Parts: sequence; structure tokens; C-alpha cells
Amino acid sequence: MKTINFPYIAAALGLLLLTVVMKGSVLDASGETTMPLLTLLVVSEFCFFVNAIAVFIGIKQIKAAGFQAVYTITTLLCALLAARFLYLGIALWPL
Repeated sequence: MKTINFPYIAAALGLLLLTVVMKGSVLDASGETTMPLLTLLVVSEFCFFVNAIAVFIGIKQIKAAGFQAVYTITTLLCALLAARFLYLGIALWPL
């Protein structure tokens, strides 16, 4: 696999796992999440790092090859997903 394709894979994986985390973090009647809290935290952290790496690779590729609309939009999507997973990871953490 070429690293140039990594942002596309990260965006697809991020969107899929975002739905899993959002559905799994719903509280039931007893105040517990649908999925175990540690699982939600690990998935959020994993997706944050994957999307942050995709942003790094995407920016590096945009600088090297020039502006490409689809690639830039995918890189921006990865940046938004990384920010969202960072926020979810912090919000899920019990204080």
C-alpha cells in the first residue's frame, strides 16, 4: 500500500468507528453506556491517532503534489474526525 492512499482509508475507518462510538456511548436506564467504557476510550484514541497521521500524510502530499480537491477535502475530513475523536475521548473519560 502506498502512503498516499492512507487518508482515504483513515476517513472511511473513522466514519465507521464514529458511528460505533456514538451508538455505544448512549446511556441506558441504569446510567451505563451500551458498550464498555474502556472499549469506547480505546476506539476513540485509536481513531484519533489514525486520523492525525492521515492529516500529516495528507498535508505532506498536498505540499509535494499540489492542490487536489478530493484529496484536500479528505484530509480536512480526517482533521475534523481527529478533533471529534479527541473531544469524545475527553468527554467519555470519567472524572
